[in-house]
Amino acid sequence: MASATPDPQASGCPVDHRLPAAQRTPTGCPVSRDAAGFDPFEDGYQQDPPEYVRWAREREPVFYSPKLGYWVATRYDDIKAIFRDNLTFSPSIALEKITPTGPEANAVLASYGYAMNRTLVNEDEPAHMPRRRVLMAPFTPEELRHHEPMVRQLARTYVDRFIDDGRADLVDQMLWEVPLTVALHFLGVPEEDMDLLRKYSIAHTVNTWGRPKPEEQVEVAHAVGNFWQLAGKILDKMRQDPSGPGWMRYGIRKQKEHPDIVTDSYLHSMMMAGIVAAHETTANATANAVKLLLQHPLAWREICEDPGLIPNAVEECLRHNGSVAAWRRLATRDVQVGGVDIPAGSKLLIVTSSANHDEGHFADADLFDIRRENASDQLTFGYGSHQCMGKNLARMEMQIFLEELTRRLPHMRLAEQRFSYLPNTSFRGPEHVWVEWDPERNPERSDPARLDAQVPVRIGEPSGHALSRPVAVQSVTRAADGIVRLRLVSPDGRALPRWAPGSHIDIECGNTGLSRQYSLCGDPADTGALEIAVLKEAQGRGGSAWIHDAVKAGDVLKIRGPRNHFRLDESAGKLILIAGGIGITPVSAMARRAKALGIDYALHYSGRSRSSMALLDELAALHGERLHIYAKDEGRRNDLQALLGQPEPDTQVYACGPARMLSALQDCCAGWPGDALRIEHFESALGTLDPAREDAFEVELKDSGIVVTVAADQTLLAALRAANIDMQSDCEEGLCGSCEVRVLAGEVDHRDVVLTRAEREAHTKMMACCSRARCRRLVLEL
Repeated sequence: MASATPDPQASGCPVDHRLPAAQRTPTGCPVSRDAAGFDPFEDGYQQDPPEYVRWAREREPVFYSPKLGYWVATRYDDIKAIFRDNLTFSPSIALEKITPTGPEANAVLASYGYAMNRTLVNEDEPAHMPRRRVLMAPFTPEELRHHEPMVRQLARTYVDRFIDDGRADLVDQMLWEVPLTVALHFLGVPEEDMDLLRKYSIAHTVNTWGRPKPEEQVEVAHAVGNFWQLAGKILDKMRQDPSGPGWMRYGIRKQKEHPDIVTDSYLHSMMMAGIVAAHETTANATANAVKLLLQHPLAWREICEDPGLIPNAVEECLRHNGSVAAWRRLATRDVQVGGVDIPAGSKLLIVTSSANHDEGHFADADLFDIRRENASDQLTFGYGSHQCMGKNLARMEMQIFLEELTRRLPHMRLAEQRFSYLPNTSFRGPEHVWVEWDPERNPERSDPARLDAQVPVRIGEPSGHALSRPVAVQSVTRAADGIVRLRLVSPDGRALPRWAPGSHIDIECGNTGLSRQYSLCGDPADTGALEIAVLKEAQGRGGSAWIHDAVKAGDVLKIRGPRNHFRLDESAGKLILIAGGIGITPVSAMARRAKALGIDYALHYSGRSRSSMALLDELAALHGERLHIYAKDEGRRNDLQALLGQPEPDTQVYACGPARMLSALQDCCAGWPGDALRIEHFESALGTLDPAREDAFEVELKDSGIVVTVAADQTLLAALRAANIDMQSDCEEGLCGSCEVRVLAGEVDHRDVVLTRAEREAHTKMMACCSRARCRRLVLEL
């Protein structure tokens, strides 16, 4: 009796097994029509890879491509997991020709002695990490700063050449040659053969990642062979005097110390690969970024008006339209990716550009948002032990190029054109970007001093401090004695970012240099405005006084956020919400949300007097008998022991208020489950670093394969950044939680006020800005 056809929905397979299939995967599964049609050399993929594989992200995130002979992964979590496990997913095929060349082209390459070997890009362990460690120093932020003046001078010189023309192809006239010159300087290569190197670099890309026609393969092979020989000659010249600047001479010097690690064949291969890696990806990334920003005129105008937004704009450009569309890996054993069986020996195309548009990781992923807080989560640079070593050199160049163009040509616009791309699976950037402007409007004609303005370059991932956005003060009203309520709206009437209860914003307090955090207290469903209530604190640090004394309706303020590290668990069966004084602001939004969801809740609000308690009338109208008021001048106080003395099942306690109240709450909840009590703090001194009382410790970075020493006078955050590891941060006081890292082994000395008691006791996460180790070594998931 024939077996029944399996139900594809029940099995979880996205391919309907009941349909006839002309082709099957190596595991015998039918190939879907979309997968059978996948061709990364088609114009649709070249123009917009994330859109081309949208169907896969949504319906078939891991599929087999018969045309390519590769398994293709398209979702963020799957691709990051592949990068993380470089033993199961070998990088050995990263530089393998994706289109095999014929015997005639192979013979041409052989005639040049072409013997491209392993590099940092495609090398397996145990060889890879020893070389990476030995050669890492020139890529650290401290060392990269030495190149900043040179990059700035080059950018200015090239813009000078066309500033008065009114029209330019930015690729041909700046964005190709400047990164090539920077790459040569960084490597220590002479500049005499720039035009030849450009031709060779393109040929290398076509040879490795492209699909040259049979009649083109021989010509490409000659160019690649010449490139190989030229790289060898340059290297020989450097060996005669290895004392000069540049990464390749640094490698030659290291070869004397580690001859078994830094070999001759490795240096020759890296000379050739390094020119391409340091040049082409940055050139393409900048061309993509300028095109993308000019296609979004509001974003372009914003970075022109506020250059402080440029670092995060660079990250968002790399996420939304980066220069690396995909990488390749080889499965070394039978493995599952996204629930799909991948046999040992399979080749994988991991479409990082698709991962960067995954709604599961990036909210409104197709939206181009230069203030996106997690833009630096982009996988354009890869991840883990094979993450691009030159990522921060590329970031620095892109920032400087955008700064130069926005300062000198803010009125620049895209000319009418169709963008073309060199067909290949992995590297992409427009071959031309034509722009136009009116030279008579060049700002430097009326303001020559504008040429001397510089914005400090951030070498590394951007800080949350840079992500400001303008808001207009729609109203300032009295909320209680000594408390004002501000309603903030977008100056252009657009919707403001969505937020959830517990969120806060940071307000830049005019020219005071102060920045202060205030919890949102309005309706999370209202996308037209953000509301805060601010208590004027006599003993404060000046922020509240400035808001009370200086801010009025019609003013435009700069804010950062919203961000949320006091998030409400909407799955809780019951909520006990406790607020003291101005701590009502985040708790009021939680109560509103609990009511909307139908969660059982009670709101307990304490204050000196009813006249000093903000939002009281509004809360009474919304919550009725669920609101419990404790006014000190009426002789009422919240008996926390009576309220919380006995743990209640499936109940969460959320609290915000004075430090004394929060301390008492922690004592009362000592018998509750460790994650039942969630507290919002406004300040903390726990993370203050006293080097005389600290011990140095080591952190092993599991994903990156390196060990970093954290000195007694250094935070973990600072040590990671110095080691070229991307780390987000904002408050750097242990208050906000943005620098959280996962701990795989070791005991943490927690000094933040973000984690719950249960999270602290588990020792599975820590805040890099303030917390330290209680042991000699921690192992982190970085």
